[in-house]
Amino acid sequence: MSTDHPARPQNHDAVGDASPVRPGWTEIVVGLLALSITVVALVLLGPAGPLDPDPVTFGLITAAWSGIAGLVGFAAAWAVRVRSLGAFGVRRTTWRWMLIGAGWGVVALVVKGAVILAITALTGFDDDPQGMYYDAAGGGGLALVLTILFLAVLTPIGEEFLFRGVVTNALLRYGPVVGVLGGSAIFAVFHGVNIILPAAFVVGVIAAEVMRRSGSVWPAVAVHSVNNLALPLLVLFTGFTGPA
Repeated sequence: MSTDHPARPQNHDAVGDASPVRPGWTEIVVGLLALSITVVALVLLGPAGPLDPDPVTFGLITAAWSGIAGLVGFAAAWAVRVRSLGAFGVRRTTWRWMLIGAGWGVVALVVKGAVILAITALTGFDDDPQGMYYDAAGGGGLALVLTILFLAVLTPIGEEFLFRGVVTNALLRYGPVVGVLGGSAIFAVFHGVNIILPAAFVVGVIAAEVMRRSGSVWPAVAVHSVNNLALPLLVLFTGFTGPA
């Protein structure tokens, strides 16, 4: 990381450069399609396929797959035409911006918790589709360490590279409101229509705005990491195994 302020994405093509300065709808479609295929592959190999892993192993595989699927989607989008990491916001940032991202990650954690509690109180809907992560984190010392690495490092990198680096950056051509809210809505929908959807939207909005202001995807990764780290730490310090 550099101590220099990161360069912000340009809003126009550089002179003599025929490549687009930011991703577009082609990259969005290709990236999300590659992500979807990777997720389907997990389902076909796991619960619906020949593999029958125990709950801890399946939780670890799923935690890792979230990040892998995001990176596969990002790689596919990058390979289409832009082929510039900087165009996707993958550029150096400062430690100050990383700390800002972590701080806003705490804010996102509190806000999404309040949203989930409010929805649960109003509707009684509390089914948590992330139960396999609790299984993984509660599977012993090694499983806990791997869960932290997969959920708080690999998954934030993969998902932020795709959903902020590709999707949000592409939509920012229509302005910050469409870019931030539209990208966050797509991010939330890809988490499924469940209690996690509004939480993902909250995290997405904050991560997208941090990326937009910093000019780099890495502070958004910090936002995401703080939120994902909460689950294994909750299991570690309280022994909580997830909602009934």
